Amino acid sequence: MARVIELHKSVTESNDRDAEALRNELKERGVLLINLMSSPGSGKTTLLSRTISDINDELPIAVLEADIESDVDAVKIEALGAKSIQVHTDGMCHMDAGMTREGLFGMDLSGTKIAFLENVGNLICPAEFDTGAHKNVMILSVPEGDDKPLKYPLMFSMCDALIITKMDTKDFFTFDLDTCISHVKKLNPDIFIFPVSAKTGDGMKEWEEYLKKEVF
Repeated sequence: MARVIELHKSVTESNDRDAEALRNELKERGVLLINLMSSPGSGKTTLLSRTISDINDELPIAVLEADIESDVDAVKIEALGAKSIQVHTDGMCHMDAGMTREGLFGMDLSGTKIAFLENVGNLICPAEFDTGAHKNVMILSVPEGDDKPLKYPLMFSMCDALIITKMDTKDFFTFDLDTCISHVKKLNPDIFIFPVSAKTGDGMKEWEEYLKKEVF
């Protein structure tokens, strides 16, 4: 069973200050923190599982699983050989810097090169809180549609990278990749976009090369 931490409120009130302090501390320790955000069911855990299987031997990974309840995802991640801890947010729909710090340092990060915060699944609240991450990455799955950037502009605007998952299902849904990319680029011209299928492995190399370039 994975270790679980119950988070009932933010540890501190000055979130922006705490986020910057956490970023700096993790950089000094050589740990890249990625804030991974998406809707429920977009394939975050599947993408993480494939990423861990591919590069964990080269770049040891730790995962902070944030959810309202359960430890299902943390157990899956641990089974792959990565460090993992589950945090429960007491009904809150996001993580902030204080909560992220408490969760991360509930793990032994020695040797870790990349830490993923798998944020609570929704496209609104997580975009509004700085977690202390070095990079904000969003996942959009093909079944969600190519118009999501029009509905949730803040999320797409504040991310450094977008991963479009479940590309192996594109023939079964009304999803136009070029249209989606056009919508996203109008909001965020500098964003990196990675169309992938964690199931088949297509596109995963490009995503993983991006991670390798960002590590300290």
